[in-house]
Amino acid sequence: MSVVDAQREESQLSLTIVKPSRGWAGVNLRELWSYRELIYFLIWRDIKVRYKQTLLGAAWAILKPFFSMIVFSVIFGSLARIPTDEVPPPLFYFAGLLPWVFFQDGITKASNSLVSGRNLITKVYFPRLAIPLSSVVAGVVDFCLAFLVLLGMMVFYGYRPTQAIWTLPLFMLLALATALGGGLWLAALNVAYRDIGYVTPFIVQAWLYASPVVYSATLITGDLWQVVYGLNPMAGVVQGFRWAILGVGQPPTSSLLASIAVALSLLISGVLYFRRMERTFADVV
Repeated sequence: MSVVDAQREESQLSLTIVKPSRGWAGVNLRELWSYRELIYFLIWRDIKVRYKQTLLGAAWAILKPFFSMIVFSVIFGSLARIPTDEVPPPLFYFAGLLPWVFFQDGITKASNSLVSGRNLITKVYFPRLAIPLSSVVAGVVDFCLAFLVLLGMMVFYGYRPTQAIWTLPLFMLLALATALGGGLWLAALNVAYRDIGYVTPFIVQAWLYASPVVYSATLITGDLWQVVYGLNPMAGVVQGFRWAILGVGQPPTSSLLASIAVALSLLISGVLYFRRMERTFADVV
């Protein structure tokens, strides 16, 4: 290579200077898109690691909601006899567990994602948002596998998908926004306060019984109480998902709008707080 060619090649090299964000910064979608291959890799890594060296492998994506469905059917269906909107209890509970398990796994894994990925954070620069984002999105694979079981149960019990089935992706997007928003808050807090990692399971467990997974939201009467109940975004997700697939328990518009508003607020505030704190992640984690 001649001296002229070497100088030309050197002049074509670009210099990128990475500076920490200041104040309240929004998400840089262009930067996040430029690292899309890394996000794909992180998602694939999470899927492989999740069932690595397990005896049943990806079958756990089905067994987790299936075992919970059996327990709920015995305790809340047979013993407590909680109404299930005239739907067979196993089908009622399994339909509610699918979006809930997606949310539960997403927010739990996202909250621990920065701490568990400390080696990657301290060695190379990339949008830190990619780590919790990949942890939440990876759960879509588990959801799809379990959804096939739900379709099989509907055939067994003689149920057909309703005309509102086209709304299912919308309710799943709402669940994803809730899981990501809550996960971003908990992930950023977990870096500074490791107590968050111990508190998160208790928060999620309490959130389960505050959501209409083992009961129907139709038990909540009164316009005011429906709006208050809708402030739990997973109330709108679970009840809406069950309505879209089984045609029972249509969520009130006021309650659903409240769930959407809270989910979006949680996501936006989570992104802003995460971006504000990410400049200290490599030093603290």
